[in-house]
Amino acid sequence: MRMVRVRLTSAPGAHVSAMGPELIQDLLWAHAVPDDGLEHIRVRCAPQGMDVVLFLSAPSDASALQAVGLLLERLRGPLARHGYTGLVA
Repeated sequence: MRMVRVRLTSAPGAHVSAMGPELIQDLLWAHAVPDDGLEHIRVRCAPQGMDVVLFLSAPSDASALQAVGLLLERLRGPLARHGYTGLVA
């Protein structure tokens, strides 16, 4: 199992909605596909956004990062509508 940390920050000039960690977690699960290997998600509020830790079944760190990158690409629109952008940390 691999772990990837993602920081969701507010997009420049965007109005950040009042959504909590539960909605971010639901968005991640809704946009994940089986090939992502997603097994568990932890989301917590952070001073400038949200901290997300994704646990994935992946053969290497590189493949886990690639899977998270693809997941964040699918989430770009929904996150932007709520005023967030994703950055892999």
